[in-house]
Amino acid sequence: MRRIVLLLLMAWSLSLSIFGERREVHILSANDMHANIEVFPKLAAIADSLRKLYPSLLVLSAGDNQTGNALSDMYRVPSYPMVSLMNQVGFHATTLGNHDFDLKSLPKLMGVSHFSYICANGYPEPESGIHVVPKQTFDVEGVKVGVIGVVQLNDQGRPSTHPDNVKHMTFSQPLSTVGLYEDFSRQCDVTILLSHIGYEEDIKMANAYPWLDLIIGGHSHTQLTADEPLHNGVLITQNKNKLSQVTHITVTVEDGHVVDKKAEYIKLKSFSQKNSLVETMVSHFSENPYFKQIVGYAEAPFKQRDQITFMMCDAFISETHADISIVNNGGVRLDSLPVGSITLKDVFSIDPFGGEAVELRLTGKDILTILTRYSHGSLYHLPRLGGIVCEAVIDKNDPRKDKLKSVRLLTLDGKKLDLNKTYTVVTNSYLPTIFQSYINTTVHNLYTKTSKLLINFLEKHPRVNYEHVNRLIVKEK
Repeated sequence: MRRIVLLLLMAWSLSLSIFGERREVHILSANDMHANIEVFPKLAAIADSLRKLYPSLLVLSAGDNQTGNALSDMYRVPSYPMVSLMNQVGFHATTLGNHDFDLKSLPKLMGVSHFSYICANGYPEPESGIHVVPKQTFDVEGVKVGVIGVVQLNDQGRPSTHPDNVKHMTFSQPLSTVGLYEDFSRQCDVTILLSHIGYEEDIKMANAYPWLDLIIGGHSHTQLTADEPLHNGVLITQNKNKLSQVTHITVTVEDGHVVDKKAEYIKLKSFSQKNSLVETMVSHFSENPYFKQIVGYAEAPFKQRDQITFMMCDAFISETHADISIVNNGGVRLDSLPVGSITLKDVFSIDPFGGEAVELRLTGKDILTILTRYSHGSLYHLPRLGGIVCEAVIDKNDPRKDKLKSVRLLTLDGKKLDLNKTYTVVTNSYLPTIFQSYINTTVHNLYTKTSKLLINFLEKHPRVNYEHVNRLIVKEK
């Protein structure tokens, strides 16, 4: 009897020492990678380095893995290179970003992915071929880590992609959906939200649900730093797009509770090591002479996305003879171009969506309505124009210099645009799916890709210089 009691006391003592032990969960996270496969050798080397220190490293993505690089987007199976490289790096899970729906190959990609797709607010019908789980639990050396995923929805209640891409899915609002998983969080030692809804929405999420330990965010491309304060006790992380940085997150758990959490941001540009196998894979995926074809020449660098967007606007007008062109700011996915040759790869990186050009008849008032409503009061989201000039007044007290106070339309010679006149307007096929809810107009498909309009434009204007072109005049008030 004494022996049994002694054994029980020893077991109890041992359980106390284990239960009271501090344990660390290490996570490598990325967001909005947008198929930037060229930097994957460095990403893989970072993962390798962390795994040597932390063998149970958890590797997660907050969505928008696809769309933005012709080498991946236009592969035989679109975006297979990106999924293959994510497999090799060792990703455990991703949520879905709105641009992950852009490619029709998503169901095929899921079939060859070695990682999970976690999305609690997306409900695919069987015919979609899309398979997601709302949540998943990972055992990290005895620590139970629960992961929930959510994707962004626009005013139409769907992710910001062409509606045809999600016609076999329904969605629920991210904020209310996450609230359904509080009981799930109680079953976990650590609860993580993989969020593709944007930084401002992440803050709302943290304020609503303090039982979340960590939000790994995406969508808004907000570059956060290591000294970012906790929001209602929740750590939020996010990086700029295209793998400029990744995050190493350390969560410390004691007695089944999180007692510390911190983030370290790693710049890929300053990381010197490369994974040789991944480098070989990237070289293989890059061997496509088609994308190396030269279609134009930049006499001066395109230092800002706006300059590239204005060139796209000019291409729309030049190739269709429209009066005005409209390009949503997200319709161009390349931020800069150096001096030198412009290749097909550059064109398809500028416009990776494969969308078609459409023509509409709109009044000046209609155009003004589109700009103000589509932008939601944000200078960043304000569509850019060709054929006319937009004068935007922003709130000088806004620290981000992004809050719109008013918008005015001018002709190219500086006169006020006639708001009652009807104009022929060309845009991409995505934009009318948004503004047709508040603008009554007929959309005429021109049955040509918007990227083809840009290629034709460059072939007719082989040397381009947009260094001093600006059709968005910004004033502070």
